[in-house]
Amino acid sequence: MSDPTPYAFKPHERPTLPGSPANPDHPARRRRLYFAIGCLIGVTGGLGNALVTVNLNFAQGTLGLNSNESAWLTAAYFMTNVTANLLLVKYRQQYGLQPFIRYMLAAYALTTIMHLFVHGFWTSVAVRAASGVAASGLSTMTIQYLMQSLPAPKRLAGVMMGISIPQLATPIARVLSPHLLESGDWHMLYWFEMGLAFASLAAVMALPLPPSEREKVFEPLDFLTFGLLAPGLCLLIAVLSEARIEWWTERAWMGWSLVGSVLLVSAALLVEHHRANPLINTRWLGKREMVRLMLVAASVRILLSEQAFGSVGLLNVVGMINDQMITLNLIILAASLAGLATAVLTFRPANVSRPITIAVILIAIGAFMDADATNLTRPANFYLSQALIGFASILFLAQAMVIGISRTLLAGGKHFVSFVVLFSMSQSVGGLLGTTLLGTFQVVREKYHSHELVQHIVMTDPLVAARIRAGGGAVAGVIGDPALRSAEGAAILAQQVAREANILAFNDVFLLIGGLAVLTALWGFAIRYSIRRRGEISPVILLQQKMMQAQAAQQAAQKGIGSQ
Repeated sequence: MSDPTPYAFKPHERPTLPGSPANPDHPARRRRLYFAIGCLIGVTGGLGNALVTVNLNFAQGTLGLNSNESAWLTAAYFMTNVTANLLLVKYRQQYGLQPFIRYMLAAYALTTIMHLFVHGFWTSVAVRAASGVAASGLSTMTIQYLMQSLPAPKRLAGVMMGISIPQLATPIARVLSPHLLESGDWHMLYWFEMGLAFASLAAVMALPLPPSEREKVFEPLDFLTFGLLAPGLCLLIAVLSEARIEWWTERAWMGWSLVGSVLLVSAALLVEHHRANPLINTRWLGKREMVRLMLVAASVRILLSEQAFGSVGLLNVVGMINDQMITLNLIILAASLAGLATAVLTFRPANVSRPITIAVILIAIGAFMDADATNLTRPANFYLSQALIGFASILFLAQAMVIGISRTLLAGGKHFVSFVVLFSMSQSVGGLLGTTLLGTFQVVREKYHSHELVQHIVMTDPLVAARIRAGGGAVAGVIGDPALRSAEGAAILAQQVAREANILAFNDVFLLIGGLAVLTALWGFAIRYSIRRRGEISPVILLQQKMMQAQAAQQAAQKGIGSQ
């Protein structure tokens, strides 16, 4: 199947893969416009989920949802976002890049409009699911636009920026949300998102990507794999989203969902393992290098939950909300941008794994710095530690993506779908798994600390009696009955005990993350030592050598044609 565009590709301009844009030489002004559009699309795609996630409590109250229902909003987004790439990559390859871009941006704009008119639980879940599909396409477009903004030798930097910019959406959402909510209700969040969606659509229509090549890639068994793998992953995501809210052992549906997830995912992988042209190449993904990369990527993503769950959760316990954390998130945003600049400017093809180890060490330092929190801890106490973690998160992600892309292109374009699916799963599911496991650990430790603290509260203790009298005195102006004042004082003391138990539990979470980060860093050192001992060459260097050889062969062929 040939692309209907009349554009004739020169040898060095041909797309790297079917469904990807061609690589012509652009003038400087056009490159700057591609860069600006890529940044706009990246922020737009990331903000869709971030605005909901950081304001989940506000949306919960506005829509009249309880906590387990509100968790389904983010679960629905991740269900479709993780599974959409199973088919979207091949759709791009078979039907072309431009239809893909138009449909994805139109779908994203439509979902943002729908947010303004839905007020029920199930309609909100459906809209979040549609938003997940659209955002999956926008993440691909971000990488493609940023790659076009750079000359050919530096296009790996475009990959690094393209995967990193959507990660900036969470601190941006925390900074913007208070001001947006002051201007109106939760609809203002979606008006802002809709404006970004239409701005992205206008920018893409004004400056489209270069044309692509197409080929027939869909096979009937692709849809069987999707029909097995997608519901299996959705069941897993549902459990991870609800487990610490409804609790693991309290709902029978969670156990059955985990069983169903294992059976469906195993069946999908079994089908793929015996296919001649698999959608997910299990043999290639089962190689030592790829397993190692994905395990490291998932492990670090779990550690990075310290920022998404740990610091924010502790500040919420001591009464802080997004309004009081604007400066903190501005610092995280600046540190993340510094991490991206460092990843791009210090990129060394010969040693791409070193920044990942450095990132893990920074996470360990930041986690240990946070582990001495008290009820007097405020956002200012997290400025340095969270800046380190924000810096590390982008430094790690950029390098991991480059390693994965290099190994994929070395192995052949047919493995591209496999890598995209597995890498997105390692990041999305890894983030959910990290938040769920850390949340579970925090709840368990809170119960332990609460039990220990309560053991020391006896009415015969003069300090306890004084605290209860002080609590009762605080409500003396509105409660005249001495017995009721004493009961109210006891209730206030119980609230203070619960707060202290939660703070101690979060300190345990920080210590756990720090310890796991140290172990991960040691594992990273062991991997690097093993690579050097075996004399393995960096995949980025191998890819560069392969590209130089291909370019030399093209030049030789052109000279031969010219001499004839």
